[in-house]
Amino acid sequence: MPRLKLTLEYEGTRYVGWQVQPNGRALQAVLEESLGRLLGEQVSVRSAGRTDSGVHATGQVICFDTERALPLKAYVQGLNSLLPEDVAVVSAVEAPEGFDPRRWSRGKRYRYRVNNRRTRSPLLRTTHWEVFAPLDVEAMRRASAHLLGRHDYSAFRASDCQAKHAVREVRRLSVEGEPGGAISFVVEGTAFLKHMVRNLVGTLVEVGKGRRSEAWVAEVLASRNRKNAGPTAPPQGLVMEEVFYADGPPPRSAGGEADADEDEG
Repeated sequence: MPRLKLTLEYEGTRYVGWQVQPNGRALQAVLEESLGRLLGEQVSVRSAGRTDSGVHATGQVICFDTERALPLKAYVQGLNSLLPEDVAVVSAVEAPEGFDPRRWSRGKRYRYRVNNRRTRSPLLRTTHWEVFAPLDVEAMRRASAHLLGRHDYSAFRASDCQAKHAVREVRRLSVEGEPGGAISFVVEGTAFLKHMVRNLVGTLVEVGKGRRSEAWVAEVLASRNRKNAGPTAPPQGLVMEEVFYADGPPPRSAGGEADADEDEG
């Protein structure tokens, strides 16, 4: 029975998130239903991450097993003809034996997008956080350096985060763009806590608005207290951009970072 690995792109505005929930349409359900129609059998998929309502992806990775042999192009062209217009398969490959998109991940990259122009944008309202106050991009860049490395990120986790611990490693946190235009926060790490990226961005934007000092970010991180950090940035600006893999499962014991990863939402 082959195991297939698909990379997906989706615009998450109309969905309650990736994971199947009782309160609305989920991306997982849409994909499983379309695969069922394509293959003529019930399909259960595993994903690299559980994106929240309104969050988008250009590099979500899923896998599933099937008894039916189809050419790989059927999972791109054929499946895309069955999926709604805001979900698409970007690529399809046969996965290695035992592949699990979450447990085999060596890290992820997220991009958070802000529209910083003075007027609202009807075209960007579902894909960017609109911040009308001028942002000091250089100050946010300097402040972001305090958040790099391996730390306890308890100050940036959601109150209902179920991860066993909050120690994570942020490999990259760059601030791209210019004041008054499009600004992106690019975050790469080994694993993430629930709402972690959105809380990092919300905190840096407080610095960008001049409400807080650059040194305050380091104080928030050291406090390990969510109440000390900035607000949670809204979901529509967030994109799961890429999941990183090597040739096999990472050498992590049960209960390690990959198992504790709650992902962004």
